[in-house]
Amino acid sequence: MILLVVDTQRGCFNENLFAFETVKENIKRLIAEARKNGIEVCYVQHDDGPGKDLDKATDRYEIYDDFAPLPNEKRFEKNVNSSFHPMTGLTEYLKSKNEKDIITIGVSTDYCMDATVKSGFEHGFNIIIPSYANSTYDNPYFDKETAYKYFNEFMWPRRYAKTISVEEAIKMMQKSAKKL
Repeated sequence: MILLVVDTQRGCFNENLFAFETVKENIKRLIAEARKNGIEVCYVQHDDGPGKDLDKATDRYEIYDDFAPLPNEKRFEKNVNSSFHPMTGLTEYLKSKNEKDIITIGVSTDYCMDATVKSGFEHGFNIIIPSYANSTYDNPYFDKETAYKYFNEFMWPRRYAKTISVEEAIKMMQKSAKKL
């Protein structure tokens, strides 16, 4: 089991997200619990390229301070939506470790999280999504709450992922730690 933290960068993790405070606290809690239980935490960061919103040469590219990776925690970089795109090396890394269960958290629900969830499913991983540990923004077609609920309550649990509470995710981590 690993905890995969997707695109929680300073440039896209902010107060405009749906349920910002709840999501922020849940992500902090899940990262802390993973570390406490010896569950590997892996980060994925999006690089938009020079002069763009998430330019890796800027402060906006860095992980949100409350979730900052420890020096020994792996980081993967992408410039596409899916964390499992071949360019990241994440899929090969997880397969080399025989990891199957991937607790996935981050932003944005309807972009990189959705692409990551579906791609991870296609690669044969068991994708686990804790509630209110991902978020998104309003878009021209529906508001951020509707977007969140559509993916977390309708799209993902029907086929691509197991959606559970944060408490259930923590229990899974604790149970996994006992096996180590």
